[in-house]
Amino acid sequence: MAMMPASPDAPDRHELRFTVRASEAGPFGVIRLTSFLDYFQEAAGEHAAVLGVSVADLLKKNLTWVLSRYHVKIIRYPVWGETVRMRTWPSTRQNLFALREFEAFDQGGNIIASATSSWMVIDIATKKPVRPEERLGKFPQNPTRALADDFRPLPVLGKTDSARTFFVRQGDLDWNRHANHVVYIEWAAEATPAEVITGSRPAEIEADYRGEARYGDLVLSRVEAGPPDAGPAFIHQVIREKDGVELARLRTLWMKAGGPG
Repeated sequence: MAMMPASPDAPDRHELRFTVRASEAGPFGVIRLTSFLDYFQEAAGEHAAVLGVSVADLLKKNLTWVLSRYHVKIIRYPVWGETVRMRTWPSTRQNLFALREFEAFDQGGNIIASATSSWMVIDIATKKPVRPEERLGKFPQNPTRALADDFRPLPVLGKTDSARTFFVRQGDLDWNRHANHVVYIEWAAEATPAEVITGSRPAEIEADYRGEARYGDLVLSRVEAGPPDAGPAFIHQVIREKDGVELARLRTLWMKAGGPG
């Protein structure tokens, strides 16, 4: 991803600009889902660093961030050579959780995607969550939500209509040495029927992260087709094969792919 310097902004919000590279584009020159989600992650990481609460900052205190919930809505996927302006901000804290919001705009200032997320601070030694304000202090917040979501429980998969297995690769790991949150979404999407993957793109993704996948683990991504709304809809579950531990629940809604834009 080609990044441009952050623009001047209010202290509680942060902006980055990305230009879609050829290596990030898939069929029709449209950005891949995982590359688009990497933009969100990069913007959040840079803003956390500005605020002094990045993963690198937390590791010095034997702490780390762990993503609990994620909800993304995509209106349009950008194409090769297009510049995307990403905006992110911490919105509020709910007990043990710190919420962060995202918006993505095209060069005309039109919003093309938005997301909300819920994070926990984990004590690495005890593996238990701690209250962010107790260990990190206060930093600027803006209560505006990009998506209004109270993160209610996602539905449990009832039957398996399709499934695929994946080994956790070295390249799937993040700073915490477990599979990055974007990889779970990739596993979920790749297990949907071939006719959906080849003819559609995810328009909405909800994820509930419930466990860690580590290098060498074999994971099973299961999919149940749901009633179509604006497009094909699915319920997903990702489990670790060796012990059946549930790693994630997801829900996706898809839109027709077509050509660029």
